[in-house]
Amino acid sequence: MSLAQIVSRAQEGVKATEILVEVHITNGLPALSIVGMPETAVKESKDRVRGALINSQFEFPTRRITINLAPADLPKEGGRFDLAIAIGILAASGQIPADKLDQYEFAGELALSGEIRPVKAMIPMSVACRQAGRKLICPVANVREAALAKDAEVYGGQHLLDVCAHLDHSKPLAAASAPDWSRLQNNAPDMDEVQGQSHAKRALEIAAAGGHSLLMIGPPGTGKTMLSSRLPGILPLMTEPEALETASIASISDHGMQAQNWMRRPFRSPHHTASGVALVGGGPNPRPGEISLAHNGIMFLDELPEFDRKVLEVLREPMESGRIVISRAARQAEFPAKFQLIAAMNPCPCGYLGDLQGRCHCTADQVTRYRQKISGPLMDRIDMHIEVPALPVSILRKKARIQGESSADIRQRVEKSRKRQLQRNGTINAQLGSEGIDNNCQLSSNDQLLLEQAMVKLGLSMRAHQKILKLSRTIADLDGESAIRTAHLTEALSYRQLDRNPAL
Repeated sequence: MSLAQIVSRAQEGVKATEILVEVHITNGLPALSIVGMPETAVKESKDRVRGALINSQFEFPTRRITINLAPADLPKEGGRFDLAIAIGILAASGQIPADKLDQYEFAGELALSGEIRPVKAMIPMSVACRQAGRKLICPVANVREAALAKDAEVYGGQHLLDVCAHLDHSKPLAAASAPDWSRLQNNAPDMDEVQGQSHAKRALEIAAAGGHSLLMIGPPGTGKTMLSSRLPGILPLMTEPEALETASIASISDHGMQAQNWMRRPFRSPHHTASGVALVGGGPNPRPGEISLAHNGIMFLDELPEFDRKVLEVLREPMESGRIVISRAARQAEFPAKFQLIAAMNPCPCGYLGDLQGRCHCTADQVTRYRQKISGPLMDRIDMHIEVPALPVSILRKKARIQGESSADIRQRVEKSRKRQLQRNGTINAQLGSEGIDNNCQLSSNDQLLLEQAMVKLGLSMRAHQKILKLSRTIADLDGESAIRTAHLTEALSYRQLDRNPAL
């Protein structure tokens, strides 16, 4: 009778829950059973493990083998436990030493040849393994991803024989070193390629500095999408904790984590036919949606009114709370969702409302119905509404083109502004709570009266009032001012375009 215990981890949302793989070999009729709520892929691991052990010239015990995956009430899925089960069988049968197995955690899918194949969700496992004070042995293909967790001790194995040679000290594996990201460059398109639209560029700079949401309204071809695609180029790189959070979400998605995107803020642009589940996430075993994949980055929604209204409504809660909770009958998963919403829309169904050439033939009712596709509560949650007008034809002349500011120059101002915000608040202005607004967004008596008059005239809500204060604080930070001045407040009010009554 022999028993071996191996540590692995299961994916549970963005968490990597510790799983104890217990392998018990005893006399009896030859059989192998896996208990502990294994799903189909886990049940099939017994055949993969048997083939991998035999083809690696190990002996597969011809006795009764029981494998328990504890805790038993947590569902297990995927082939990530193959390597741990194989090591457990070898240790329980005395084919490899078991004295130091408690220092390691194992993850990897086995081929019948014994080759170790990559698995998903390696970053959360690496972070959890580091916190537990253990070393991680994983597939070579996952090493670069796992090494992103600072100070994690990671070893990559190409084959089951490589892992066994490391455990019996005959041929130790080399510990993976974290990549050098000191020279990481921001490869987003440059802002100096955009001609004109100085007002929209200013709005994007303010949005980047404070993390504010932005809606751009204008006819087709005025550069709304072009401007949005250049926003990542003026945003600062993520901090390491932010990067780990974002990479953890990407690693459990269908596409996985791409190492070249490390510390770069995500830019997600779902098509307007996307469903609510595609945005929020879901499934029997909940997966993150576009909202969570945009965590610490940008969610760009082009042609905003073309999205189904019910789909747009799912944005309301995460815009306020910064998280998504997906509940199922037996499971609940929580995903972070602090994203910066950037949206674009036409002013009317045909797109040419207000055109000087008179190309718009939409009636007032058609325009109203078109804009009502976006609910008032959602519009109220968007910090800035700006117009992006059509450019004059003369700008097409090469001599008339003016070299604009580069993204690098704008990013320097954004980084300085964010540094002030973090030193003062511990967070960016868009995420200030009521106490932070009271302490850091104080107005003079005259400016307070001006804001109250604007609230009455524009019919603003208390949420809009707070957003204007936070926007004013960001503009003041960009100017290097410690106090909000009248110019900062009036500029912030000018970015509430859709709050205005056209009759006024």
